[in-house]
Amino acid sequence: MDLSEASAQPMVDHSLGLSLAFNGAIYNYPELRTELEILGYTFYSGGDTEVLLKGYHAWGVDMLPKLNGMFAFAIWERDTEVLFIARDRLGVKPLYLSHTDKRLRFASTLPALLKGGDISPMLDPVALNHYLNFHSVVPSPRTLLAGIEKLPPATWMRIDATGKSEQKVWWRLPYGQNADEAKLTLEDWRDRVLDSTREAVAIRQRAAVDVGVLLSGGVDSSLLVGLLRDVGVEDLSTFSIGFQDAGGERGDEFQYSDLIAKHYGTQHHQLRINESEIIEQLPAAFRAMSEPMVSHDCIAFYLLSREVAKHCKVVQSGQGADELFAGYHWYPQVDGASDPYAAYRAAFFDRTYDEYAATVQPKWLTKNDAAGDFVREHFAQPGADAAVDKALRLDSTVMLVDDPVKRVDNMTMAWGLEARTPFLDYRLVELSARVPGRFKLPDGGKQVLKEAARLVIPAEVIDRKKGYFPVPGLKHLQGDTLQWVRELLLDPSQDRGLFRPEMLDSLLTDPDGQLTPLRGSKLWQLAALNLWLSEQGL
Repeated sequence: MDLSEASAQPMVDHSLGLSLAFNGAIYNYPELRTELEILGYTFYSGGDTEVLLKGYHAWGVDMLPKLNGMFAFAIWERDTEVLFIARDRLGVKPLYLSHTDKRLRFASTLPALLKGGDISPMLDPVALNHYLNFHSVVPSPRTLLAGIEKLPPATWMRIDATGKSEQKVWWRLPYGQNADEAKLTLEDWRDRVLDSTREAVAIRQRAAVDVGVLLSGGVDSSLLVGLLRDVGVEDLSTFSIGFQDAGGERGDEFQYSDLIAKHYGTQHHQLRINESEIIEQLPAAFRAMSEPMVSHDCIAFYLLSREVAKHCKVVQSGQGADELFAGYHWYPQVDGASDPYAAYRAAFFDRTYDEYAATVQPKWLTKNDAAGDFVREHFAQPGADAAVDKALRLDSTVMLVDDPVKRVDNMTMAWGLEARTPFLDYRLVELSARVPGRFKLPDGGKQVLKEAARLVIPAEVIDRKKGYFPVPGLKHLQGDTLQWVRELLLDPSQDRGLFRPEMLDSLLTDPDGQLTPLRGSKLWQLAALNLWLSEQGL
């Protein structure tokens, strides 16, 4: 928040005996600074880093619930020789760990740990099971590498010089309305959601000079543009990306993003990418990934971030709205199912256990349905009684963290761009968890959010068919892209003994005929893993 030398890191306060390394942004730092000044602390910088350091001295772990922001940080206590590390509630900022009996190393990215050496290149078979089944989501603390873990979201860890460690979860997302909310109407919830979203957008404009929005033309990003105008942002830039059509599927949604840009008079930037540039830039995008991600959004966000970084350093993005307000098609299926877990699995998982077993070579096969067991156990946890709430809780605290949020953080940070995600303001997240499913599921999902949006933005972008960042060339593998994938999987130098040759032959013979339930390419999923391993030198 403060670009002066006074906020440089690592920040060392000799009088307090504390040193800090910090990634993220604490949006309510002015209010916390005032509290600390009342307690007698003095400040030599104008940003959030020093507030974090002195807040820890004043409150210890009790500082964490006071923070509104995205963060991963490490504080070294000089006198006690204790290291304290922590991660934000929704895991917006990553924290990777490599822990042996002799040392602990930590970083914001997995590739950074690899560059330091002393890491086994062995894959974790259970994580591979998650990757191939749970739509490439590998829940913390696992990563694909057996020697590297992730500190889970909303978790802190303390470790001393002897190696003794302690770890605790400091926040959980409760589902279900409060007693005094039982009679609230759709209009009541609409107003609360709109007010909370407006506050989340406004607080994320602190210390942001050049303001940008990643504008897909959908409800979520369009609402951000409208609310930024509401809170007084005049000089607003918007950015949209499109790709070549493929497989009869349109590669852009410019008609909707253009509509919003024109309506609000933004400085709009439209980026169109051809197939050759996708192939050319994919290796660089995969080098920037802390873990392999198959979503086509990755290359879109990578190339879009390259363009955005030329114009601004802070951008707002709409991740989280679908997971919080039931925007995906599987939520109604889960809500009406006699077996919610089975319904979720049928809609979201990429493979059955038998197909997974036919995909990997025997030495990588897990004896149990690891990803399925994880989801089943998550559904069985107390605290979310309604079936749809079980799915929403899983998606917002696990899937969201290790797919959409990680994707945006990796791809924007690759270009020195800071992405701020208002829908992941913890106050809005907690509010969303109290909204009953009957006010989320109608109207194709996100009913309460759409009703809030109607008070702000044009109806044309609300009543449209749901869209995504489409990259048809990576979904309907054909032409040069298919040939490139073929070489990536069949090159003897790339053979890691992961996949059965007969499965590769089957997928390469008919790539378009074997898509996942979420309409993703099973072939691309295998190729993406190989590409990521190669780009990380593994």
